[in-house]
Amino acid sequence: MRMRMLLAALGLAQAVYAAVPAPSAWVPVRWPWGDVKSLELVAGTPVNCLLVKAPSAEFVAAARSRGIASLAVLGAGEDASGAIAASVDGIVFEGPASGKLPEGLTVIELLPRNKLLLGAKGAVLGTYQGVWPGISADDEGAKKSGPTSGVWIDTNTGFLRALRAWGGESVWIANRPPEKTVVSTARYLQVISDAAISGARWVVAFDDDLVARLGAREEAALGTWKQIATMLGYFEQHAEWRTMRESGKLALVQDPEKGGLLSGGILDMIAVKHTPVRPIPRQQLSAEALAGATMAVNVDAAALTPEQKEILRGFTRGGGTLLTGPPGWKDPTAAAGSITLEKAELERLNDIWRDVNSMIGRRNLGVRLFNVASMLSNYLAAPDGKTAIVHLVNYSDYPVENVAMHYLEGFKRATLISPGSADKQLEVYKTEEGWGVDVDRVGVCATIRLEQ
Repeated sequence: MRMRMLLAALGLAQAVYAAVPAPSAWVPVRWPWGDVKSLELVAGTPVNCLLVKAPSAEFVAAARSRGIASLAVLGAGEDASGAIAASVDGIVFEGPASGKLPEGLTVIELLPRNKLLLGAKGAVLGTYQGVWPGISADDEGAKKSGPTSGVWIDTNTGFLRALRAWGGESVWIANRPPEKTVVSTARYLQVISDAAISGARWVVAFDDDLVARLGAREEAALGTWKQIATMLGYFEQHAEWRTMRESGKLALVQDPEKGGLLSGGILDMIAVKHTPVRPIPRQQLSAEALAGATMAVNVDAAALTPEQKEILRGFTRGGGTLLTGPPGWKDPTAAAGSITLEKAELERLNDIWRDVNSMIGRRNLGVRLFNVASMLSNYLAAPDGKTAIVHLVNYSDYPVENVAMHYLEGFKRATLISPGSADKQLEVYKTEEGWGVDVDRVGVCATIRLEQ
């Protein structure tokens, strides 16, 4: 009898443990509370991974019983014995991991960008460094223009796309809200979307004001939390989007360990113009990687091997257009602690940008968008090419209306997918270059799915 009870208990424990998802499916939030009652806030949301400072064994067990992973957050070099004693599901080091850790324990390192181990086989590739996405403003509150002469949008998308181009790891960007700032609901949704349209996850972090109001269960704060959860769920309900890769006719050859680690570089400049671009790590340059492209930008010609230079010559012999950085140009390397270009590097990059912009012109390199000055987009295609999506993120404080999209491929059906709304079939019409669809209104984000 006692043996049957023990076996039943073991079976129940295994079932509870199995309810905790694998790290690749974790939807992470920095959780500022350590009491079991706080887990009520997670009920009914897609959140299944909480990053907690010094979680207790009671908290870990209660979270696990709800199918939620508890990760202890430690600083670089901090002792992990307390976290191990609490039987956490994993440890997050904000910096390099240290000390002897039990085998089988999931360990995630949130590193500075210039210390990221590209190609490493870990559960998650993560960094705590990121710009706070949104329309950039100067000291007097006016909207700033960037090198592209349009309204400049601070974004992590170029950096995240460079990381994703290297491999298939789950990518986390764990930057926190600006200090002493009350973040609006819309800005939280924009930050989530800024990461998700590039296949990454933002580790949700509340500003101090929202922490206090959520702790008090204030109605408006609960409303903000509900909208955050809805936006997280929107991208989690479409896990197939993370298997898609950037598409289009323009390829950018760049070293992810150099300029690809910086925000505000050439990838972001092209993205602001809504030109689809496929980042190709220099180390992975091949004829196959360039297949389907009609234009390519080679940022750092001096870094190429003779074999890689021959691949690009073959691309041009096949009719492709190639733009190479000016003589003497080297892809900038991220300085310690820096995640954006220094002023001198930005000025030099402008030379490349002018040439890139001239080469692109008004051509349709896969997708062209209209009436999207306050937005960013990303054009992704499924491996079989039969389905593609175009993500749209609006960084303004108001909805954008009357968006038009023209595309080249022969997709017969188009569907508008929006958070909290039913899918809507769009009318596909013929254009001079291909086909087009119109979208009446975009709040914070929307996705257009194209199907053959």
